Amino acid sequence: MSDAVLTRHAFLTLSGISKRYAGVRALEGVDFACERGKIHAVLGENGAGKSTLIKIISGVVQPDSGSMRLAGQDVSFATPSAANAAGVVCIFQELSLMPDLSVADNISISSPPRRFGLIDARAQRRRAEQLLAEIGCEDVNPLMRVRDLPLSRRQVVEIAKALGKKPQLLILDEATSALTSADVEKVYAMLARLKAEGVAILYISHRMHEVEALADRASVFRNGRHIETFDKGKRSTADIVQLMIGRDIATQYPPKPPRGSPPPVLDIENLSWDRRLDRISLRVGAGEIVGLGGLDGQGQKSLLLALFGVLRGVTGQIIVEGREVRPGSPAAAKSVGIALVPEDRKTEGLMLPMSIADNLVIASLDAISTGPLVDRARESDMIKRAIARLQIKIGAPGDAVSTLSGGNQQKVVLAKWLMTEPKLILLNDPTRGIDVGTKQELYRLMRELADQGAAILFYSTDYDELIGCCDRVAIMYDGRIVRELEGDELTETNIIASALNIDAATPDAAGATHA
Repeated sequence: MSDAVLTRHAFLTLSGISKRYAGVRALEGVDFACERGKIHAVLGENGAGKSTLIKIISGVVQPDSGSMRLAGQDVSFATPSAANAAGVVCIFQELSLMPDLSVADNISISSPPRRFGLIDARAQRRRAEQLLAEIGCEDVNPLMRVRDLPLSRRQVVEIAKALGKKPQLLILDEATSALTSADVEKVYAMLARLKAEGVAILYISHRMHEVEALADRASVFRNGRHIETFDKGKRSTADIVQLMIGRDIATQYPPKPPRGSPPPVLDIENLSWDRRLDRISLRVGAGEIVGLGGLDGQGQKSLLLALFGVLRGVTGQIIVEGREVRPGSPAAAKSVGIALVPEDRKTEGLMLPMSIADNLVIASLDAISTGPLVDRARESDMIKRAIARLQIKIGAPGDAVSTLSGGNQQKVVLAKWLMTEPKLILLNDPTRGIDVGTKQELYRLMRELADQGAAILFYSTDYDELIGCCDRVAIMYDGRIVRELEGDELTETNIIASALNIDAATPDAAGATHA
């Protein structure tokens, strides 16, 4: 469908939208349109303008120029509340929940049910139960505080909260990046239902398989400009990636060097914790990237947290470079050369109101300080080298880290820990919610660090990443390592079969396969 025909049928139309921040172009002359009853993917690298686009549509920021029409009427939303009132609802990647309130309180925060002028707590709880049931997540207790929920369940609450606003235009910004695979399927079903009901859906995701599965149409943005809009099936994944980054990607993953028998940096023996980790034994050698695979929630994250000194009551042995350690805190783990890039960079990896510079040096202050005095010259030099090494795109080191795109924020988290010169690097799904170009940079950096002798333990929910990046992959099931895969055995079929704790299908002499 041509852009002209699409505009005539559009529910939402943007014309000539531009936005600059402190002289930096975020959007430039953007024309864009989407229809009712369609899922329209918005694609692009971090910093391409996607977030600014949806913030303008949802009333978070105002454009410098241009106009917007919704359902044939000229509109300009001064606030998100005004956009919500017009049926425009956004689920942002940065969760908007209040952690000290309950699930039910958060879901109805903007318009709680009332009785005799007071909030009707019972009706509010029933409403939360109904909305959670609509997305198949009845397991979430409406009375629990949000801060006590894992990230995946908080994301579910955010989606239920959006559904409660009865959207006519629903915008999802990386809304599935924190979800388990089972919850992603439930979101797919919810979107199919909303699409059938005539809701217009904008879907922002870096997961190309999700875009291929869901989107009826896609628009690519690059450097603040709308590059192209096309219908499903009109462009291959390689074409889309090239449109997004403006260049070919020759190889997504760096080559793996031949492996000998590297000396162990990490040696775990019978590590157990609270019925979630069950007698885990694993070795990671110098120069190795070892993956943690399996279905989400099988103990992978708990293992990383145990090694980083976050969990109490861990039993078994943790040996780092031949010396047994028992880190009782992250500070103790850091002191023996362990670094962790956490799951949620926003709440666990960064101090968002503070500057880029402060976030970079916070883990290395002891190395650049004499007593209470910080060596400012050395600090400045370390910051410059870290920014250059990871190619972090910034305005100035004194800017708040919250001003950076998601991919650049993740680079800051990585750089912060690399400045401590760790021997063992723990990565908890580090590419979640970042674009393909930045992912490729991180893959290159991981292999570079391994080549320099670091040991890397890498948990990812993306099987392609595990196959492409890792020398070995340990598959976890119910808190145990059930299989290690390497070489020719490291295939998607074997990963999935091991994740389900079943034998992979194998060919017999006649070519038939047996489970």
